[in-house]
Amino acid sequence: MRRNQSLLGLLGLVFLLFAVLAGAFTGGRTAIDVVYIAANGIVGLFCLIAYLSAGLEQLRNVVTERSTRYGANVVVGSLAFLGVLVVLNYLGARHSKRFDLTEQKVYSLSDQSINVVKNLENELKMLAFVEGGINPELRDLLSNYARYSSKVSFELIDPDKQPELAEKYQIRTYNTVRVEYGNESTLVTQPNEENITNAIIKVTRKTRKVVCVIEGHGEPDLDDLQNAKGLASFRNALTNENYEVKKVLLASEPKVPDDCSVVVVAGPQRPFLDHELQALETYLENGGRLLAMIPPRAGDQFTTFLAKWGVKLGNDVVVDQVVRLFQGPALGLTPLANTYGFHEITRDFKQRTIFPLTRSVKSDAAGKSGITAVELVKTSPSSWAETDLEGVFQRGEASLDANADLKGPVPVAVAVDANLKQMGRDKDGNARLVVFGSIEFASNRELDGTFYNRDLLMNAVGWLVGESDLVSIRPRGLRASRIQFTPEQSLMTFYITVLLIPQLLLIVGIVVWWRRE
Repeated sequence: MRRNQSLLGLLGLVFLLFAVLAGAFTGGRTAIDVVYIAANGIVGLFCLIAYLSAGLEQLRNVVTERSTRYGANVVVGSLAFLGVLVVLNYLGARHSKRFDLTEQKVYSLSDQSINVVKNLENELKMLAFVEGGINPELRDLLSNYARYSSKVSFELIDPDKQPELAEKYQIRTYNTVRVEYGNESTLVTQPNEENITNAIIKVTRKTRKVVCVIEGHGEPDLDDLQNAKGLASFRNALTNENYEVKKVLLASEPKVPDDCSVVVVAGPQRPFLDHELQALETYLENGGRLLAMIPPRAGDQFTTFLAKWGVKLGNDVVVDQVVRLFQGPALGLTPLANTYGFHEITRDFKQRTIFPLTRSVKSDAAGKSGITAVELVKTSPSSWAETDLEGVFQRGEASLDANADLKGPVPVAVAVDANLKQMGRDKDGNARLVVFGSIEFASNRELDGTFYNRDLLMNAVGWLVGESDLVSIRPRGLRASRIQFTPEQSLMTFYITVLLIPQLLLIVGIVVWWRRE
């Protein structure tokens, strides 16, 4: 009988303990909280009263029993463990540190997003108009921006409770974010990281850089989004980062337009006129910026043109393994690359890129004063630059010729920074060039694919125009899904995992131990 009364005492302490914990964690805000706290408190008090009714003498005897001491040790140990958890939770709340353990870092901001907010000069405010003023996923995303800059603030607004604010900012749909920076503002109707970062870029840029794309030589269509080899995705990537894209028919122009921040030569299939090449030469000699994508068997005129600027175009095509050439999904003429040179464009760049139908592009700055040329990208050691173009394209054959072919790793992109004064020109300043040996690497298929071609290409544009904060890894369009609980589901999950299961385990453990004793 006395042992049963002692067991009631221990169980009473357990029930009272969990009543106190529930009150501390929940604050008794809901009916479920009140019922749970009251039930545990009443049961706990009943057990203690029944236990104490045995009298003080019996209490003294029970306290000295070995089983009671062991039971007390269990309770004290449990309390100590819970106390440690409370302290750690408090410290975690005061000094929070997040760890993203996912492979693609889907819960972290991209390098570009971090660079953009860290370089803010003024206050940036984001107003999110969401249904009921609650959107946990969007709040997490916006708080990530605020975590990296004290100049970023955000607020979630219920447009139904503040209709005058929604009308003022012309909010028409839920989940619309207004991004404000000084006198500039823009609306984001699909608030993911990519769109919000692009909106921040848009409102923080004082002027728009102009990207002039040369046409008239059979280049891929800049507006064709349906064709896998079109360049519409490249155009969209530029406009999303607040560049103005302009087509230029250089054959009908006396010179490169003055407003061109960078000129793009995108896979010409027909020769340039002499005066077009001269216009490009003059443009570079006046400190211009050129992005050239010259695939195999095209743009032969640029071999001589680029040689003066420290770039050597190979008359070849890069293959990887002859036994896999033209065999279904095998890479063949689409070598992968994950070796990058030391340059601002490829700083911290470790992701894989793919270069379909690419020629070799080598640095050739030796003996050329004022020219610094860096080989940006190299293919794998198993690849080589095949010079027998007829064998590859006519007969589908390729084999490494140690005397004529370039053994991998093969460079397929070069960046040039040319000091005009040191080159003997009468101008101060620098000209910049980035040359790729492929045009398909910038196609819709590859920019929208799983490789990081878009980041590499846009990094090149950012470096050419001198916007260093845009040279980074950009947000990925695909983010991992997460489970969203309703308040009721969250409450039930809390009770089951934090209170009920630990309480039941502790009670069962005490009863089993008590019976064995």
